[in-house]
Amino acid sequence: MSKKNNDQNQVPEETKEETPEEVTEASQEKQESSQEEALQQALREQEDKYLRLLAEYDNYRKRSQKEKENAWTTARADTIKELLPVYDNLERALKQETADEAYAKGVQMTMTQLKTVLEKLGVEEIPAQGESFDPNVHNAVMHMEDEALGENTVVEVFQAGFKMGEKVIRHAMVKVAN
Repeated sequence: MSKKNNDQNQVPEETKEETPEEVTEASQEKQESSQEEALQQALREQEDKYLRLLAEYDNYRKRSQKEKENAWTTARADTIKELLPVYDNLERALKQETADEAYAKGVQMTMTQLKTVLEKLGVEEIPAQGESFDPNVHNAVMHMEDEALGENTVVEVFQAGFKMGEKVIRHAMVKVAN
């Protein structure tokens, strides 16, 4: 009887063995999960590439616009630089004494028109006479000692200087005291 009891007391152990269906399903889920991660990573990389390309294009557009503006400003400055000798000659002609009143009036009208054109182009004369010497806009060609005048004061302008905005087209040639 004891054998019977022992047989009855023994409960058969349940063994869980994965069936081929469960193994396939688990590996399929794993595979799908890894594919999903790979696709998400690829998507992030493509988004990153897109954003970088967009930023690069925006920088290119801004740089091109700036280069275009600089080229336009440089071309205007070069053209104005070529006109300045005409301005200087008209200024000299106005300083000369002449008996012909019509000639003097014609030169004056031409000078006024040239000044108007320069103003329309954004060109202005650099103030110099009586100003403190500034090496950024003035070119000292002579120096004199005079205690009555202030330190580094422009006392005479030999040739007018011009600037367009902050860009100096031509420095003023000046005589400086002290």
